Amino acid sequence: MILLKTANELALMKEACVISAGALKAAGEAVQPGVSTAEIDMIAHDYIVRRGAKPAFLNYNGFPATACISINDEVIHGIPSSRRMIKEGDLVSIDLGAMLNGYFGDNAATFAAGRISPEAKRLSDTTRESLYEGIRMAVAGGRVGDIGSAVQRYCESRGYGVVRDFTGHGVGKAIHEDPPVPNFGTPGRGARLLPGMTIAIEPMINEGSGAVKVLPDGWTVKTRDGKLSAHFEHTVAVTTDGPVILTQI
Repeated sequence: MILLKTANELALMKEACVISAGALKAAGEAVQPGVSTAEIDMIAHDYIVRRGAKPAFLNYNGFPATACISINDEVIHGIPSSRRMIKEGDLVSIDLGAMLNGYFGDNAATFAAGRISPEAKRLSDTTRESLYEGIRMAVAGGRVGDIGSAVQRYCESRGYGVVRDFTGHGVGKAIHEDPPVPNFGTPGRGARLLPGMTIAIEPMINEGSGAVKVLPDGWTVKTRDGKLSAHFEHTVAVTTDGPVILTQI
């Protein structure tokens, strides 16, 4: 069931989203060669807690950390570790959320560790740009398929693979709500976009094929062909005045 939010609920949700966005910014600024993913996770955790919120991912279905930190060919759900050190040239995707007053914010971005290759930069830039292509289609009266189609066309026209096994989603009183928001689709298909809907749009785009695999840890998702992946996400409200990015700071 798709839950529509009132203006008051959107205001409460915005508070959680701003904290989530601030934590992502702080974590991204810590991405440097020689830093462990556990250190970055702690920065995100402390940022959220100091502002009176709770990390949305910590212990969610057993996930053991505040942030999912995925490097290079890891797509999503990488588990932070004190033994996992970031290296020069790594492409580091961070996904995290915060819960405040019963509402959630969810966002992700890919960061460069030092100097990255032109190929990695092009992939990251394209993935980020495709997020905004999708957001532009999050208009009242449209369909979820309009969003996915926009992301898919933008990325595939540039030679990249779109992950199909994992999707964006509704977000609000739960970190995952209806409807699913795929990064592929057909215009005019899918759930109707209505004012008050809040959705997480999150392109997961691969340098090669869109095929992925889950590692034995049960969480980390990697590209099957070992090529790079990038991930960007915003929580977005559908309104009568157009899409509003709630995780924008």
